[in-house]
Amino acid sequence: MQIADCASLLNLDHQTQKSLAEDGRVVNNLTPDTRQVTANSCFVAIHGEHFDGHQHVQAAIDAGAIMVVVEHPVSASGALIVQVPDTHKALAQLAVAFFDDPSAALKVFGVTGTNGKTTVTHLIAKILTAAQLDCGLIGTLYTKGGKTLHAANNTTPDPFTNQQYLSEMVHSGKKACAMEVSSIGLDQGRVRGIDFDTAVFTNLTEDHLDYHKTFEAYFEAKALLFEQLGNSYHHGRKNKTAVINIDDPYGQRLVSRTAANVLTYGTKGRGMLQARQIRVSSRGTSFQLRIAGHSYPVHLQLMGEFNVYNALAAFGATYVHGIDPLVIIQALETVSGVRGRFEVIPHPGAATVIVDYAHTPDGLANVLSTIQKFAKRRIFCVVGCGGDRDVEKRPQMATIALQAATDPIFTADNPRSEDPEAIIDQMVAGLDPATYTRLSDRQQAISYALSLAGTGDVVLIAGKGHETYQIVGSIKHHFDDAEVVRHFFAAKTIQQQA
Repeated sequence: MQIADCASLLNLDHQTQKSLAEDGRVVNNLTPDTRQVTANSCFVAIHGEHFDGHQHVQAAIDAGAIMVVVEHPVSASGALIVQVPDTHKALAQLAVAFFDDPSAALKVFGVTGTNGKTTVTHLIAKILTAAQLDCGLIGTLYTKGGKTLHAANNTTPDPFTNQQYLSEMVHSGKKACAMEVSSIGLDQGRVRGIDFDTAVFTNLTEDHLDYHKTFEAYFEAKALLFEQLGNSYHHGRKNKTAVINIDDPYGQRLVSRTAANVLTYGTKGRGMLQARQIRVSSRGTSFQLRIAGHSYPVHLQLMGEFNVYNALAAFGATYVHGIDPLVIIQALETVSGVRGRFEVIPHPGAATVIVDYAHTPDGLANVLSTIQKFAKRRIFCVVGCGGDRDVEKRPQMATIALQAATDPIFTADNPRSEDPEAIIDQMVAGLDPATYTRLSDRQQAISYALSLAGTGDVVLIAGKGHETYQIVGSIKHHFDDAEVVRHFFAAKTIQQQA
């Protein structure tokens, strides 16, 4: 990509573009990371939460940058320095061109909502692959597309990384991408430049208010995905569709916020796509799926009404692309689970142990409601609340656990800079100490629940799901709920054999 092309993309003044048109140098690397600058790079200075690239412009030039994009004047020399109003937006624009607009070559599915994003994207990928449309994934667990499985730092990566991942998918032969789109990612413009074909809304419940401050701002961030869906700058892309949970009041509001086609889904007698006669058991969930005057029986291995919503979302997102309903249903029925999402850990006895990412009041209530449908005796619920995050939801989480579980156990969950005991104090304020157990050491809390669980009991370990760390202060310590469970069972087996 020539420097003149970069200048044109950034809509610089006519005189600057004219002078650059005579500059024949080629930019062969684009990066916002000073550590990735090589010869003939374009470096984009990003002001982040912990790092400001503007302070390292000269270092980037010394490392080989021939063009630097900034938001405000900097003291540096030796390269073309271009000032723009927003370097985050500039990075997205440049990345689309640098990677040759990869989303234009893919069917891109964006899934947003408080709960269900990870499961829905995995279901979409499963369906598309069954329909011979090999599908990549970008989300909370990882990015899977090219030859390399990338670890996830954020649910939704920055715009440069997104374009890089999408490019990898195109070059590896992928035909589609299912992507989790977070509210923070939308608010910060991380998905700028991605041409979504289909946007899915799962639900909206309390979360991320430490960032958005108000629930309305949280909703408005989610709405951005649907507002941009029908207004693509790409040519030749038609039939864009918003797939919306009509049972959610915020889903009802979204219907009028998009210029795209709309397919609604629900379980309460509303929606173009509906689930009826829902039955939940310890072996899975069954229901009748109705769409366009047709009815199909569905038997999921996944448990819970919340997974019915997830299945409907994935069905709707793929159905609008012409995939046979029977192919979709067959693919849905083969899915046994997603890591950290109602993940059942084999128990050497007759109890059921479940690890789930439920970290919001609604998510915890949904999981416990499902467990109540098949639990025969006691329900142990090990749960905590993250530090430096939504303080308001702490007592809500404790109350839900107290009401829906027979044995709530309150513990630590990424306390960060806060005292774990102080977080639990806020959770249990006003509750009778005789009605719950508190063990701030998470491993001890899990072991305590497992040691008491017997035949017919269910142990829910909630909040961390797939996470393999516990954040204390600013340090990530290795911690994996499922791993703790397996180690407990292994140690118990050794004791019994001794």
